Amino acid sequence: MKPGLEPGYQEKMSIVVREDMVASFGGQMVHPVLSTVSLVYYMEWTGRKVILPFLEEDEEGVGASINIRHRAPAPVGKTVTFVATVKAATPQKVVCEVIAEHDRAIVGEGEFVQVIIPKEKLKAQIERMR
Repeated sequence: MKPGLEPGYQEKMSIVVREDMVASFGGQMVHPVLSTVSLVYYMEWTGRKVILPFLEEDEEGVGASINIRHRAPAPVGKTVTFVATVKAATPQKVVCEVIAEHDRAIVGEGEFVQVIIPKEKLKAQIERMR
């Protein structure tokens, strides 16, 4: 990892909830609100944005764990802002607090952990699983 990634560093992302992001199973909409799957997706993406400027060319970040609480609905059409804030960072691991909110509520909150590994090691691990 390049130097400079310190606790408190943040990245943000805002999205507008669309129908393809809602809770649905087998093509049937359950609720016209942001699904937990989509919530996790955007939390992870925002956390990834945290590490990108600090990765060396031979490194990659891999999601190791995510633990979130889905607290409030975000209806279709609502703008949701995701914020990932570094809680701890070492050359091998980055821990972020992740929060999603709109103008009326905190939609979700939790923690996302990424490990930093050499690209060659990741490639070898993937090949062993084939």
